[in-house]
Amino acid sequence: MFATDDTIVAIATPAGRGALGVIRVSGPRALDIVRTISSRRRALEPRRATLTRIVTASGVSSSGAADSVVATYFKAPHSYTGDDVVELSAHGSPVILRGIVHAAIGAGARLARPGEFTLRAFLAGRIDLVQAEAVADLIASATPLQARVAFDQLEGTLTDRIAALDATLFDVIARLEASLDFPDEGYHFIDQEETQRRLRDVTHGIDSLLEDSRRGRIVRDGATVVLAGRPNVGKSSLFNVLAGTDRAIVTDVPGTTRDLVTEPIDVNGIAVTLVDTAGARQAHDVVEREGVVRGERARGVADLILVVVDRSETLSPDDHRLLDETASSKRLIVANKGDLSRQLTLDGSLVVSATTGEGIDRLRCAIAAELVGEESRRETPAVTNLRHISLLQEARGCLDRAVTALTVAQAPEEFLLAELHAARARFDEVVGVRTSDDVLTHIFEKFCIGK
Repeated sequence: MFATDDTIVAIATPAGRGALGVIRVSGPRALDIVRTISSRRRALEPRRATLTRIVTASGVSSSGAADSVVATYFKAPHSYTGDDVVELSAHGSPVILRGIVHAAIGAGARLARPGEFTLRAFLAGRIDLVQAEAVADLIASATPLQARVAFDQLEGTLTDRIAALDATLFDVIARLEASLDFPDEGYHFIDQEETQRRLRDVTHGIDSLLEDSRRGRIVRDGATVVLAGRPNVGKSSLFNVLAGTDRAIVTDVPGTTRDLVTEPIDVNGIAVTLVDTAGARQAHDVVEREGVVRGERARGVADLILVVVDRSETLSPDDHRLLDETASSKRLIVANKGDLSRQLTLDGSLVVSATTGEGIDRLRCAIAAELVGEESRRETPAVTNLRHISLLQEARGCLDRAVTALTVAQAPEEFLLAELHAARARFDEVVGVRTSDDVLTHIFEKFCIGK
């Protein structure tokens, strides 16, 4: 999978028709292949856009010219992949773009595999593994906040923070190993107290990253927010208002919603899957009973539950039961029908009206604050990827064992060094200094072809 001595080609723009489409050619023969399939005989100049025509074997027109394109040459190593790269901007017809790709393959290129351009950038040292994963996250981002977090990681924010921790750890290791090299002379380049202090500094740095990881995961992967409540409290109406579309059926008949209704929405920059559920009550038939059970399951896996009550009525036994069942869950109590006469006052509830829109903006802000914290939303999280979180947790475990060996067990320095080297190895895996082929395959096969 990791051969980089051939030349690859792929369409780099999304499938479908558009004003423009881009074909990317990368590898040692990129210039020769483009010269073969184009009408231009002179060599392309680096970083200079050049108008030319691409000719295919079958030809799209009677003259055999597929399209007029703008060719831009990026000379190695000053390109995305580190190889010679030529990008061809053509008209965005799928027929034309496929014809150009087939022509390039006929001239000696190979169709790129998913993520192979970014993989080559990683293997050439143009980017590290954190930045490569950030490329995929940036492409997949659905909200401005997701895009901002991905771009920060692409700029190297997480890499820099890990590098700082690794530098401290490396210095401790170097001093300990130097002490071991001169045991008879009695040299000690670092004492136990300083070793312990500096290892705790590294541990605190890891903890800081991990403390923010839950928020980072929600920003990157999104959250599930479930609407729950007894029938006719206005759950479906509130669902439609938050979704901005009439997705859920709304009637005066209790138990209208029988199944889960979902809609992806953007709540103040957070990608949320909003779920409407059947009214929580003792069901009267088998279909509604199944709907109620599905609602209970949805509440069990939700990141946040919106418990909806009717402000114009007093709490019913079904309301009390639902409030008790969700007491230990992350939730917001939403008092709907705020435009009607008040019969209910519930401490800590948010008053809204799905009919007039009253309180909806406050509800959106409250949802975002519950998911990621009001203050922390102003700062982008450094860690969002589960692979990074797992490796940092492993590094934390190595350091814990090292500190225990140093302060409690009085273990030999060789044991301490083994744990410190193991912690550094986890840092290296995060940024890709040490990464197995299987891990790289798993990461890059999720990319789109052409990136």
